[in-house]
Amino acid sequence: MVKREMYLERIRPFYDLEMVKVISGIRRCGKSTIMRQMIQELKDRNISDKKIIYINFEDYKYREICYADSLYNYVEKIIIEEGKYYLFFDEIQNVSEFELVINSFRSTHDVSIFITGSNSMLLSGELATHLSGRTISFRIMPFNFREYCECQSEMQRNKTKEELLDEYMKWGGFPLVCKETDETSKEVILSNIYDSVVLKDIVMRNKVASPVALEKVLDYVVANSSTTISGNAIASSLSNENQAVSAPTVYDYLKYIVDACICDKVSRYDIRGKKILAYEEKTYVCDLGFFSIKKNRVKDEYNYIVETLCYNELIARGYKVYIGKTYKGEVDFIAQKGEEKFYIQAAYLLSDEHVIEREFGAYENINDNYPKYLITLDRVTLTRDGIIHKNLIDFLLGHNI
Repeated sequence: MVKREMYLERIRPFYDLEMVKVISGIRRCGKSTIMRQMIQELKDRNISDKKIIYINFEDYKYREICYADSLYNYVEKIIIEEGKYYLFFDEIQNVSEFELVINSFRSTHDVSIFITGSNSMLLSGELATHLSGRTISFRIMPFNFREYCECQSEMQRNKTKEELLDEYMKWGGFPLVCKETDETSKEVILSNIYDSVVLKDIVMRNKVASPVALEKVLDYVVANSSTTISGNAIASSLSNENQAVSAPTVYDYLKYIVDACICDKVSRYDIRGKKILAYEEKTYVCDLGFFSIKKNRVKDEYNYIVETLCYNELIARGYKVYIGKTYKGEVDFIAQKGEEKFYIQAAYLLSDEHVIEREFGAYENINDNYPKYLITLDRVTLTRDGIIHKNLIDFLLGHNI
């Protein structure tokens, strides 16, 4: 089992604190595994099994406590001793009015509460109403490339880093997919994950009246990862395919897609004006496997893949990410975490002088002293003018930029 230390080291300082630990991410990205790893760490600290309560609400045996009152009564009967209890609720969104129960446990018992869910709005929105200022959120992504390599090593698959990257760029990092060696099996599992997210986390959750139109919008967004999109453009495209859908409906669907953690919408940041711009957002799919099974474009495909890969890596490392808007153009990413800040320009290969000038030239109008990086697959790097050129594999396998 791959130990997801990148996330555990961020959650670990909060193990014993009162704040409710909210672990969100797309379905099947490994949230339950991280919960089990946290539980094991508590046991390694000699926390008694009696003090650890774990409930997976996708397990049929807990079907009768998927209601606020029944969950409350079930846990109340277990908390009978003095001292801190650790409550782990997996896929909590399956419990009606769960936020009321969570708030009650937090305010009346000495407990540390951990919850997971597959819908970011569910966890951040409904919980925030009752637990304002008392939650801390952690976004979980499918395996990044370093975790993927560790998974393949555990399976004793002896391949070069370049071969593994080719696989990863095609099939992505969902743990269930990574454990398969047959490409047909990978595609079947990936398609099933995609369909279950659409059905459970979008259609059923939001009571979507036209699942066919939703799927058309989702396919479009996934296939156009790392590009600027608009509701009007998508509506126009679908209308041309005889699938009429209005722009307001498209914007509703885009919100559902982002809430289900399938894609992120990333705002532009005006570097000169130092403000976030509320227009021309880009979208990035959370896993390249989805892009692979839904793509419908060929031109510059690898540039888009590398850009999406770099974005997801930054999110997995806990950075806030923006698109950098300059006076004459843009730089792919501004990454921030605490006091740390840097810029990244991402491309597939510096194939000719025109590409070299374009990628390095993206920094021409940025005059501050924050680090500036260019990430490509080139083996020979061309660092110049203070802009650090890094190989993509070195960037992905490094523990920091």
